[in-house]
Amino acid sequence: MAATRACMIALVAFLVLEGVAASAVGTAGTSELRRRQVLSLLKKLNKAPLASIESPDGDIIDCVHISKQPAFDHPLLKNHTIQMRPSYHPEGLYDDSNVSTYSMTQTWHQNGKCPANTIPIRRTKEEDILRASSVTRFGKKSPMSIPKFLSVDEHNPLDVTIGHQHAVTYTRKGRYHGTKGSINLWQPAIGTAKDFSLAQVWITGGSYNGMDLNTIEVGWQVFPEMYGDKSTRLFIFWTRDAYRTTGCYNLQCSGFVQTNNKFGIGASFSPVSSYGGLQYEITILIWKDPKGDNWWLQVGSNILGYWPSSIFSNLQNGASNIMWGGEVYSPYAGQTSTNMGSGHFPREGFGKASYIKNIQVVDSFNKLKPPGPLGLGNKQPNCYSVQSGSTSKNWGTYMFYGGPGKNPSCP
Repeated sequence: MAATRACMIALVAFLVLEGVAASAVGTAGTSELRRRQVLSLLKKLNKAPLASIESPDGDIIDCVHISKQPAFDHPLLKNHTIQMRPSYHPEGLYDDSNVSTYSMTQTWHQNGKCPANTIPIRRTKEEDILRASSVTRFGKKSPMSIPKFLSVDEHNPLDVTIGHQHAVTYTRKGRYHGTKGSINLWQPAIGTAKDFSLAQVWITGGSYNGMDLNTIEVGWQVFPEMYGDKSTRLFIFWTRDAYRTTGCYNLQCSGFVQTNNKFGIGASFSPVSSYGGLQYEITILIWKDPKGDNWWLQVGSNILGYWPSSIFSNLQNGASNIMWGGEVYSPYAGQTSTNMGSGHFPREGFGKASYIKNIQVVDSFNKLKPPGPLGLGNKQPNCYSVQSGSTSKNWGTYMFYGGPGKNPSCP
């Protein structure tokens, strides 16, 4: 009996050890697969540079030949001919302002510049990819927690805005060919490493319900999970299928064709605005070239590049809605303490609250004009709020937005 019991104990011990070993082999296999996926993606994203610049903030900016950029990995752009400049600019640019603000500079500019015929690309590092939920989702928005664009005629039965909070102003549904506005730069406090805070413009066509939402998005963001720090960075984003499979942040997938060698998409700004002090801003202009049909991006006086019309569906013929404002995201239950914008409410005004001014839209005749009546959207005004201003000579159509997040009135 004792011998039989000893044999049974030995057998159990052997099976346990076998299970542990099998589990270890499985884990090792999974880790090896992930490592190969990471290395493959790094090879795809990081094109061979002609020069590299180490930024004071730790970024590596690679100066990649314009013809070798990630855009041309897109199947629709294999034989694409680069358009170095738009055929037409929108008419009626409005830049009058007697308010003292300062234009943007990026941190890496302190240590050099990229030569002609190259574009600056922030090098993707292994740790950047490992912070993402998965290798395949790196640089993308989650399809299950995407922001809901406010539309007066679209009811969405799915709660796709879980974790997202907005303070925005938006146009009536119509036909738009671009927009322009100036957004001041801030470095909002971030509650957790998974949170983000941003200010941007959204240009949209299609819908969530039809799974054919097209977007072009541009602004600044603080996003530790994406970049590994809490710096304020220039970003772009696009999708043609409601964020399900297409599009990405910055140049982390193919699509956007960059033509500018001065500004890095995804690179940090320095300096940014200070509460009660100097105000720094970026002026964003996006428009659909009536001849080439590409959607062009200009930041300040610099044309950065374009989204070819062919990568979209609904946006090939123009946009149906435009929205401006702030967004905060947190994946955790309960109200986040992540700031939106300056972290102060709109009522505090210039120098203290976040603003977007000189808001205009581009019409079908390629002319910039006031946007007309705008809607305001924010579901939790005690956390983050938005306030529109009456049109002024110096600021045109403008808005203030933002807030601190969690506070005694926003538990």
